[in-house]
Amino acid sequence: MIKIRHFIETVLVISLSFPIALLPLKIDRKVGEALGLLIFYIWGSRRKIASDNIEKVLGDNEHKICKEMFKNFGKSLVEVIKIYYGLGRKIIKNVEIRGIENYNKAKLKGKGIIFITGHCGNWELMALTFGLKVESPSIIVRQQNNPYLNNLIEKIRAKYGNKVIYKKGALKQILSELRKNKVVGILMDQAVLENEGYIIDFLGMPAWTTKMPALIARKTEAAVIPLFINRDRDKHIINIYPEVVPSSDVDFENAIIEDTKEFSKHIEEYIKKYPSEWLWMHRRWKRVQ
Repeated sequence: MIKIRHFIETVLVISLSFPIALLPLKIDRKVGEALGLLIFYIWGSRRKIASDNIEKVLGDNEHKICKEMFKNFGKSLVEVIKIYYGLGRKIIKNVEIRGIENYNKAKLKGKGIIFITGHCGNWELMALTFGLKVESPSIIVRQQNNPYLNNLIEKIRAKYGNKVIYKKGALKQILSELRKNKVVGILMDQAVLENEGYIIDFLGMPAWTTKMPALIARKTEAAVIPLFINRDRDKHIINIYPEVVPSSDVDFENAIIEDTKEFSKHIEEYIKKYPSEWLWMHRRWKRVQ
């Protein structure tokens, strides 16, 4: 019964997404905004989470930022759909990459690169573009519940040079990639379980934050580089920042905590600069008393 449900879900996703992929590029933005607004109005539970998060952190313009966030989500969804169907060459072509010298400098160390980022801008477009234009990265992701959709997405990502590493049992594969001086991308802006991280301040409120990037970087000496994408009118800009200097604290755990705080600051800075481009609909501050 579950297999049948998953199959029907997959057929529905393909049936609804294929017409969107065929839309002319010149109306993509308007269609994306309309789709985002539709999601804003019908997905009440996520709208409330986003609205509450924005109000707690930013206070003013809560409704406007929330609405703009959903519109950005809709635009990103349309872009990714077109790319997944092989009809988004112009979208990828219009992505500008800045700071490539920071990537080149880190590669020369020969210890691998950990890209830290979050659910900012069109993060899927960022990964696909980087895989085509620079180097094939390994991306840490959560496995989809629907195996048919999961396999489909994995194959499409592979076509664009992205290797998928699933969170469960990911450490061994991550270490293997870094030993080969490869690139691994980690999104570190979601709440984690107590044994997976530390409580640190995030946008002025305590939040469980993953310690994985800091631990792996200490173990492998891999370079940790913040990587983000943002919209700029009709194009996107990927910024590759300089390597983050690790903490000099001699106490191992203190050093991990300090590194985690430093990594997280880059996501905070992005959100403050582009508030409507972060995915506020996550329960970022859950399980914190």
